[in-house]
This record gives sequence, C-alpha cells and structure tokens, in this order.
Amino acid sequence: MRNLLCISLILFFIGAGAYQFRPVQRISNTVLASVETPSLVNKQSATIFERVDLPNGFKRVDYPEGSFQDYLRHYQLKAFGSKIINYDNSHYFWQRGHIGILEIPVPKNGLQQCADALIRIRSEYLWDHNRKDEIGFNFTSGHYCSWKQYSEGYRPKINGSKVTFYKTAKADTSKANFYKYLNLIYTYSGTLSLFNELPSVANAKDLQIGDMLIKGGTPGHIVMICDEAINDKGEKLFLLFQGNTPAQSVHLVKNLQDASISPWYQLEKDTEISVSNYTFDRAKFVRFK
Repeated sequence: MRNLLCISLILFFIGAGAYQFRPVQRISNTVLASVETPSLVNKQSATIFERVDLPNGFKRVDYPEGSFQDYLRHYQLKAFGSKIINYDNSHYFWQRGHIGILEIPVPKNGLQQCADALIRIRSEYLWDHNRKDEIGFNFTSGHYCSWKQYSEGYRPKINGSKVTFYKTAKADTSKANFYKYLNLIYTYSGTLSLFNELPSVANAKDLQIGDMLIKGGTPGHIVMICDEAINDKGEKLFLLFQGNTPAQSVHLVKNLQDASISPWYQLEKDTEISVSNYTFDRAKFVRFK
C-alpha cells in the first residue's frame, strides 16, 4: 500500500508540472486523505454519533430528543469497512471516499438515487414519529403529491407537464403501499424539484443537522448534514452523507480536502465544496419544511 501511494504521488507531481505547486499540493493531500482512515474515526461504533470523534476544542450542538436532527445523528451504521453496494448488488467502483454505510436498503429497481435517498430518510422519520400527514413532495413539474392523497387511492395522470390526480385505487395506509408511493416520488422528483421547492438557508452560520447542500439539475447532486459541532469562537463543523447515481448505499463521506479535520467539513455559502466524487462549484443550502 505504501509503495502504491508513493507511485501515485510521483505521477501526480509529474503531471501537474514544476510551476504549479498549489494544485500539486492539493492533489497529493487528496490522495493521502483517500487512502488513510481519518484519525477521528472510531471503528468500533454503530451510529453516526459514535463513529466520529470531535476535533479538539469542539463540542456537539444539542438538539431535542426525538427531533429530526437527533434522529439523523443517531442513525445506525453497518460495520466499519462495509462497501458501497449498487442497486444491482455490484460494488461501486470508488470505495475510498466514505467512512460509514447507513442501514438503508437499496431497492433493486435502481430508483433510489441521491435526492431519493434523502427523501426516503425524511419520509421514514415522519412516518416513525406519527407525522404521516406531513409527507409530501413536488414533482419536477411543480405539482404536489402527498402520501395522504396517495394512501386514499389517488394516482397521477401525467400528460407532458400537466398532472392531474384521479381516485383509481382502494385506500391503503400500509407500509408496503408507503414504499410504492416513495417509488412514485423517486420517478418524478429529484434534485431539481427539491432545489425549487425547499426554502434556502441564506447564512451558513444558520445551518443545522438535516439541512442539505444541493446542485439542482439533470443531473445534479445533493448531500445532507448529519452532525454538527461548534467551538468557543462560534466556528462550526459538519458531517455529511449522500446517496448517489447509480442508486447505491447511503454513505458518510470523508473530507478529502482537509484531512486534519476529516470527516468533518467547514461549510460556506457560494464556495466550492468537494464531497467524495462530486464538487459543488457554488454551494446552496436548503431545508425540509
């Protein structure tokens, strides 16, 4: 492993050129960060809270028990070292950017991609906390589709950008039907609909667990804040997880740009932020209603 790392670094240095020290330094730091396990990672752990220790001088921000923030922070993880699995049960080609896999099944239909995975997590929280009437999302067309409406038997008829709902099925409030509803949302919603639908967080200082970093588009990308820490100066650090395309395991990502605090991130609005295999060129943050 050490020899492979040395060879990789040499190739990066040669390719970058003698007059580009900063890019070379950035690349070499990324290579090191992708190979090494961050020192703040606790391998003997079962939740996000337990998996990642705090940097010196930081403490976790308190949230009420039962809140969405508390729910995310204590989300169950698979054993350390578990691999990212695609929907077809193959291994994802890049296994160096994560330090944890969330206990969320990956449907074999391939629909549960990056935005869909976060929609599922939010929906399951509302379901588990008897807030089912709050489950609902816009299609990319802008039309709202709620779980309540779906459970009563209403289904969309889609004609181009026009969507109308008709009662064509029996009422069914079962968990199995709930997942059929989510499959419908996965099909007609995504990063673009969430980008347009959800309220933005204007100031990065106001970010909290459950907020999302988003690039709306086809394709776009989205990641969610799942833990938060603060120091005496008011400086904040955050943990992030993501789904991906193709549909795959939801995973807690490393910080490949700053190994000294990895997997924690410093987040700022309208800046470039790199997360594992994606770079947000202009960060925007949104929050579920």
